[in-house]
Amino acid sequence: MHGAGPTHRYAGATASFPDHLACLRARLRQEGHAVLSDTLRLRVSRIESETEDIRTYELVPPPTARLPPFEAGAHLEVRVPGGPLRQYSLCNDPQETHRYVIAVQREHHGRGGSRAMHERVQVDDTLLTSLPRNQFPLVPAPFTLLVAGGIGITPLLAMAEQLARTGAPFALHYCTRSPARTAFRVRLSEPRFRGRVHLHHDGGDPARGLDVRALLAERPGGAHLYCCGPAPLMGAVRDAAEVGGWPQETVHFEAFTAEGTNVLTQRPGDGTFEVALKRSNRVLHVPPGMSILNVLRTHGVQVPSDCESGSCGTCLTGLLGGEPDHRDCFLEAGQRSRNILVCVSRARSRRLELDL
Repeated sequence: MHGAGPTHRYAGATASFPDHLACLRARLRQEGHAVLSDTLRLRVSRIESETEDIRTYELVPPPTARLPPFEAGAHLEVRVPGGPLRQYSLCNDPQETHRYVIAVQREHHGRGGSRAMHERVQVDDTLLTSLPRNQFPLVPAPFTLLVAGGIGITPLLAMAEQLARTGAPFALHYCTRSPARTAFRVRLSEPRFRGRVHLHHDGGDPARGLDVRALLAERPGGAHLYCCGPAPLMGAVRDAAEVGGWPQETVHFEAFTAEGTNVLTQRPGDGTFEVALKRSNRVLHVPPGMSILNVLRTHGVQVPSDCESGSCGTCLTGLLGGEPDHRDCFLEAGQRSRNILVCVSRARSRRLELDL
């Protein structure tokens, strides 16, 4: 599903990342964790319906093994029955060492991964997963503000659990269409979250939902902001944070998208445009509903990618000409004239020239 991920650096370390992983796997095996190469074999011990389209899956190790620890914001790559690899955030308290919990939203127009999870996975089945990985870590701060939309609640729920357990000041604003489409309602109503969790239902009209401009108009001293959800919410939060004077290093995003139908890529009125590849002297056509990245792949042009939602920057490509339609949450204003994230962004002009 994804190509090469971002480069990871370890302070004071001279070993390569593969060496680091090998050492980590060896240490985890010595400690009795359920590690087979890069893969965990986990049993589905419980499946619960949170909403009509969202289910949680509790994953546990074999009886004699222990799970590797994870941090709030981490995710698993799961080998879905039938072959596809999908990423799902861990949504239980990181202090829990006996289980992982993921939530899967059924995407009726996706590529089949979520449908396979909903229709084929049963209790006592075994799933192959990666070790927990974290590209959305929680930073200690005097105050933490969490803003979630839809299934984007999952990584922020793990953060809320950790913050509530440790007594750290925080607030969680959770935006959904209706109470019936609000996952984890019972859990979020429990005493540890009282006064800290705020639910917002817009009935499908964003104007009736959370006023992010008002929410972010003033920044509590030292506060950090985390947002996960669909593109319109993240775009509104990003704009409001800029207007409110939140320093860039205190604002963190993770995008959740439907399988194969990236919400950052598709908008009403999208048309076909051309991408001219300067170095290879090729011109490709990008139709509505297909990203530049997918068109490049179709024609054998390999560009590294990871999140495919406009949040990690791995697919950053040089922009030589044309007027881009930036739909990412990564580039700063000063970078947008000469770069583009080809996983999500499109063109306002008839043609873009790329440094490929």
